[in-house]
Amino acid sequence: MVEYWDLYDKNRTKLSKVIKRGDKLNDDEYHLVVNAWIKNDKDEFLITQRAANKTNPLLWETTGGSALLGESSMEAALREVKEELGIDVDPKTGTFLGSTLRYYPDCPDILDVWLFESNVSLEEVKIQEEEVNDAMWVSKEEILELYQKGKFDSNFGFQELIEGTKLIKK
Repeated sequence: MVEYWDLYDKNRTKLSKVIKRGDKLNDDEYHLVVNAWIKNDKDEFLITQRAANKTNPLLWETTGGSALLGESSMEAALREVKEELGIDVDPKTGTFLGSTLRYYPDCPDILDVWLFESNVSLEEVKIQEEEVNDAMWVSKEEILELYQKGKFDSNFGFQELIEGTKLIKK
């Protein structure tokens, strides 16, 4: 399936241009990317391990991906969770934590970070094998340990979530 993305300027104004995934973006064009952290009542986070065939293979991370053409940030987060983990999270539990601009050559993006509440069991999780190798519930301390061992892909919002401080919305 070919994916198409809306493009934005650095102020998050939607441009009248659409791009196909894999095509080069100009330095002043951004596509929308989301991270969806999922936390349970035990203060644990549901993290995933990247598939072996992806960049940064077998690193642990939070679920996420690019917003598709016409999707809002929230819609993209809900879809990514459904696609990669086979579960539905309640949008009413979603909290927007913040946003940042990131620069990658030929593919700059706007990263939005979401936090959802869910007590889904691992038995209910059905991973998308092309994207995800494994999933597990872990404490903040376990995430920090993975990070310190170079086994967790930290992104914008990682430190704030672990420390319990607020993100700065940009």
